Amino acid sequence: MKSQFFGSILIFMFFFSSLTANESNKYISFYSGTFDVIDEEGDDQTSLFGIEHKNPELFRDTILGKFQPITGAFVTGNNSFYLYTGVEGQYGIGPIKILPSFSPGYYEKGDGKNLGSVLEFKSEIKLGFDIFENSKLSYSYSHISNNDWGDKNPGTDNQQITFSKNF
Repeated sequence: MKSQFFGSILIFMFFFSSLTANESNKYISFYSGTFDVIDEEGDDQTSLFGIEHKNPELFRDTILGKFQPITGAFVTGNNSFYLYTGVEGQYGIGPIKILPSFSPGYYEKGDGKNLGSVLEFKSEIKLGFDIFENSKLSYSYSHISNNDWGDKNPGTDNQQITFSKNF
């Protein structure tokens, strides 16, 4: 059943990718990784799959660097999902891009980890490399928690590998 679920997610991502190919100058990212990578009990650790959208036309140069809005979602192997929107910075060191981000969002636990609130905050740091023209490969590490605004705040740490393409 899980393989059918993940297969459906992959088909959706490729379908979504072909739909967005007609729009110009949009970054669509697909990522996969581990949810709750530092789970001490090991009962909440699972896979995650996600999609993220960026529009480079909305980059803003500030004295603190380049920033742009991001919007995305992921689903875990335990049917938890997180929908988010926020802001991402971009700093370059040669071919390497450092991309810190902050995104509040809506979390639904499904059969997975109870994070204590539907309002959760994702802080992420991503290291990206240009691999082809208009394509990037990145590794990211994120932390999601509710800042003690919920009835509990166990938080979760996640890691992902991301493929981004400019259409």
